[in-house]
Amino acid sequence: MKKLIAILAFGLLLAGPVRAGEVVVAPPKQDSVCPVCGMFVAKYPEWVSAVVYKDGHAHYFDGAKDLFKYLKLLAHYAPKHSESDIALVAVTDYYSVKTVDAHQAFFVIGSDVLGPMGHELVAHATKVEAEEFLKDHKGKRIIGFKEVTMEILLALDRGQVK
Repeated sequence: MKKLIAILAFGLLLAGPVRAGEVVVAPPKQDSVCPVCGMFVAKYPEWVSAVVYKDGHAHYFDGAKDLFKYLKLLAHYAPKHSESDIALVAVTDYYSVKTVDAHQAFFVIGSDVLGPMGHELVAHATKVEAEEFLKDHKGKRIIGFKEVTMEILLALDRGQVK
């Protein structure tokens, strides 16, 4: 048993840090508009987030903050859809500028880096990168997908994240 544990631990070391899975999402069209704030999304490729539905259509956002507002108020923004209709939720990793699975991403809140709509949830594919960003950009804390609340989103809007 100890040998098996040692082999598994060694395998994890070789695998590298836990990383949010990179996902392929078609880029937004030039006229794609964020359903939350109305901004043209394609102008901000380094901040694009997306919800892709099982039927293939997608909604794009100019940042993770608006993506989460959409998800928290899905009945308001997409009354004909439910959570079970969603196939994928993606955010753009700050350093690689690649789309990753939002459920696996690490978000820094309260940093000095502003997105298109001001204070933002800054997404990272690894916890190590999120910790580095937190230190370099005076972030308040790192949270996961399930820790994002409407209270945090509204505090970001006010620039008052604790």
